[in-house]
Amino acid sequence: MRVGLILYGSLDTLSGGYLYDRMLVRTLEEAGHRVTLFSLPWRSYPRHLADNWRLDWRARLLAAPVDLWLQDELNHPSLFWFNRTLRKHRPTPIVSIVHHLRSSEAHPRPLPALYRRIERAYLASVDAFLVNSHTTLSTVLALAPTHRPAQVTYPAADHLPACPEIDAETIAARALCADRLRVLFVGNLIPRKGVHFLLDAMAMVGGEIELTVVGSLDLSNNYTNLLRRKVNALNLRPQVRFLGRVDDVTLVSLYRSHHVFAAPSYEGFGIAYLEAQRFGLPVIALTIGAAPEVVLDGRTGVLVKPGDSAAIAAAFQRLSSDRERLLGMSLAARLRYTLHPTWNESMNAAVRWLETIAMCAAHEGRS
Repeated sequence: MRVGLILYGSLDTLSGGYLYDRMLVRTLEEAGHRVTLFSLPWRSYPRHLADNWRLDWRARLLAAPVDLWLQDELNHPSLFWFNRTLRKHRPTPIVSIVHHLRSSEAHPRPLPALYRRIERAYLASVDAFLVNSHTTLSTVLALAPTHRPAQVTYPAADHLPACPEIDAETIAARALCADRLRVLFVGNLIPRKGVHFLLDAMAMVGGEIELTVVGSLDLSNNYTNLLRRKVNALNLRPQVRFLGRVDDVTLVSLYRSHHVFAAPSYEGFGIAYLEAQRFGLPVIALTIGAAPEVVLDGRTGVLVKPGDSAAIAAAFQRLSSDRERLLGMSLAARLRYTLHPTWNESMNAAVRWLETIAMCAAHEGRS
């Protein structure tokens, strides 16, 4: 099977969505399929919209010898109109890989209406959906109701080099030590990730919490500067450190040495939540998005309403003062991870489904 994958930038981009795409490509190639990447540079939303009428881009896609198109839904502004032409040109199925809808995020007016309209047109232009959670599938169907085939294939977290795996004794020793509660955040430093709410929560609790922030400091300079100013204004400098981007070995060490993971943001899945649970870290996440599919409120973590710094502070306080509770949640988090599918299990299921989509399309083409 010849597969064409359309995405922005490099497949090696550091994000959960691109990790998912990489794992899918690897599994497709291991199954004997040939994957060709069709990449567009990152630009502004209006310039991405103009891609639909770029002659060189259109000609390249129309001439591509593929049996199945995979499109990262992130590319929807560049494809929402051109997909109509692509579908008319040849009966090659188009499958959208949906990690997270842009229209699910908060935006200033009138952008939400524009994003919904463009995204709805894109979703209506594809033949099937490969989604990372039931939450994501629900958002897709809410925006563009359809009976097209859809497959929910969860991401996994066994890509990190954690050998040996952390054991119950190590988790217990970490939880029951009497030092300050160490909280870890891993993700892109952009406003929707909610790091500023973590800082507000720390200020409410006092000096009992340490926060380590892992993520590129270059993605959003304005937000990074805002966070640094907030740390100074709240007198949190001794308790907060910004590490920037780290390699996988360092990341594993950080997961092993912290008590709690916190990322109060809307996520289509949240691979970092699962990574944290692999190392026995309870997760503080939101009640919205796919976090409830990954985090069991009160058992493997704490779910809070968006923007509720007081609830985050209360969770910090409880886990810091009650180490037996912390231990119980840590062990439950580790157990939750062990029950989750591996990358190999998830991606092989996705590949089998994609093979079925391609075979059905080929059969219909011959009929």
